[in-house]
Amino acid sequence: MTSETQARSYTAPTQADIDESIRKYGRDIYNDFDLDDPAFNDKHVDIIDDLVAKCPVAHSKVGSGYYLVSQNQLVREVGQNWKTFSAAGGYMPNRPDGLPFLYPEESDPPLHTAWRQALNPFMGPGAIAEYETTIREDANTLIDSFIEKGECEFVSEFAALLPGWAFFKNVLGVPVEDLDKLVDGVEQGTFAADLEERGAKFAFVFEYLGKYLKERSEQPPRGDMVDMIAAGVQYEDGTESSWEDRVSVLVDMTFGGIATSTYVMASAINWLAANPEARQLLIDDPDTYIPRAIEEFARVFAPVVALGRTCTRDVELGGRQLEKGDFVMMVYAGASRDPEVVEDPKTIDITRETVLHSAFGVGIHRCIGSNLARLELRATFEEWLRRVPEYTVVEPPVYMTGYLRSMRTLKLKF
Repeated sequence: MTSETQARSYTAPTQADIDESIRKYGRDIYNDFDLDDPAFNDKHVDIIDDLVAKCPVAHSKVGSGYYLVSQNQLVREVGQNWKTFSAAGGYMPNRPDGLPFLYPEESDPPLHTAWRQALNPFMGPGAIAEYETTIREDANTLIDSFIEKGECEFVSEFAALLPGWAFFKNVLGVPVEDLDKLVDGVEQGTFAADLEERGAKFAFVFEYLGKYLKERSEQPPRGDMVDMIAAGVQYEDGTESSWEDRVSVLVDMTFGGIATSTYVMASAINWLAANPEARQLLIDDPDTYIPRAIEEFARVFAPVVALGRTCTRDVELGGRQLEKGDFVMMVYAGASRDPEVVEDPKTIDITRETVLHSAFGVGIHRCIGSNLARLELRATFEEWLRRVPEYTVVEPPVYMTGYLRSMRTLKLKF
């Protein structure tokens, strides 16, 4: 790293920066940040870009408080050093009391290693490739349901359904008719303003999937991932994983399977509506440009805004001294917009040959479902543009933001 980068990375925001932040966003985002502030939803990209440019380590006073790092180097430093920045304390700040941890996401080695080694074969490229026909058929089934109307609400009629169908049908085997209840549980468990409601929605998801896992454990095995989770794994000390751990793993996989792809998918379709030349490029040469577009859209429309880690010791990070027990959030959405790793990061360019991004995380906790997400996005872009090459956005989309970002509505005409 150059000395210029060090200087940029470790210079604290000036008083002028702070004053400008208060003028633009109504608060000092560097010393008084709030994930749930409406301004972070409405001016999402602007705030992230300011964090990347001006503040190596921001602070929040909300609840028990937390820190945020947005520059790529610091995000990687936290994500790759699990011994100092532990996932075992959970990934959300000010975690509701009594909320079970989600394994393996909210764990460290050796527990994390045991589960990831067991889960990886079911989510690898070869295993996921077998789902392509079904996912494409489902994409077309959803398009069939509204194409004759000449309009749709893309999120509720397509983008919120396809990832769930893909995961439920191909990976979990959970009845698709129960998808709405689980999507609601995941969404409200993430975004509900009332922390007690978040806890209640999480509890519903745990109860539902715990019951499903129990039923599957009593049925003849299908040789799928659910069977593996129900059977459990052996930990390094020779003990068998508890039933509670197994349910936790199923919930974690389900959250990842239905809570993230929707935002990238809908945001990309929204952007392509306003960029007909890029849309035509994907139609004319999908083999070249759709893979590049997927990575670029994942970079600029990061669904996982930020996930947290707990300091296991006193440590200096980005020129700031943190104490054991402090909570640090890695702003993945910022790391993917850092000019130190992406040329002209504020520009969306689907022709980039190499796209460096952190949308799927960094380190040992990198998203296990990235292969499935890429397949869902590729099937969406190819099938949608084949059947609906010309379309317009009727109303500006509506968003909701916290440690995840979600598009709630996207009304289209074609």
